[in-house]
Amino acid sequence: MTGRHLPGTRSHRMFAHFRKALSATLVAAALLPSAAFAEDFTDSQKAAIGDVVKSYLLEHPEVITEALQALDARNKAAEEQGRTDAIQANREAIFSSPYQAVIGNPDAKITLVEFFDYNCGYCKKALADTRAILDEEKDVKIVLKEFPILSEGSVEAAKVAAAVNILNPRAYEAFHFELMGIRGQADGERALAAAAKAGLDEAKVKETASKREVADAINQSYDLARKLNINGTPAYIIGDELVYGAVGFSDLSRRIEAMRACGKTVC
Repeated sequence: MTGRHLPGTRSHRMFAHFRKALSATLVAAALLPSAAFAEDFTDSQKAAIGDVVKSYLLEHPEVITEALQALDARNKAAEEQGRTDAIQANREAIFSSPYQAVIGNPDAKITLVEFFDYNCGYCKKALADTRAILDEEKDVKIVLKEFPILSEGSVEAAKVAAAVNILNPRAYEAFHFELMGIRGQADGERALAAAAKAGLDEAKVKETASKREVADAINQSYDLARKLNINGTPAYIIGDELVYGAVGFSDLSRRIEAMRACGKTVC
């Protein structure tokens, strides 16, 4: 068998040529400065390498699909790692901000953070999930981040909500469910009515809503959203994971159970 080629298909032989040419290219790339790299091949060598690569890809176009899939997976992994790093870098503001509203057991070991807008239809849909978590997951607290992005009415409502949380944090839950559950658009007027229904003085709420502390609370949510690349609502954070959209109680509960079991959203 010495000196003879084993039987093989044309694609196998072509792959061998392709691998040889590619190996030579990579070796050259490793040894030479990038600026001089292209100059180290003659025109005929460049053409030969190009022909081998082109022929192989035409015969095996699935390689392109596989490469694109690998690139997509790599990009997604990088994005996920970037979000995880951003959550770690901003943990204090995300989970322990003096501005945030907390509903449920404030001493709970597991925290679910929600960025929301009072005029977000999907947030309204997810309100039932919030209630289910409060009712069924007694070791979970929910941190609510005012993130008004849909309208001026949303901003007005968020200011009133932040004022309610400053004046009477215990009343925030009733206020939140009342305002989020209304039909039609939320605005300052309807938010003040919800605050009154929750037992607060409208005039005092209105006065507090104009204070710098309220603006700081909302601006902190905007800043966190920018750092975490959140551009829609609802968006949840649990552990080191960012979850987009109204995913439903079962999905959130699964992550909560994992956090309970191993401290991560996926065990």
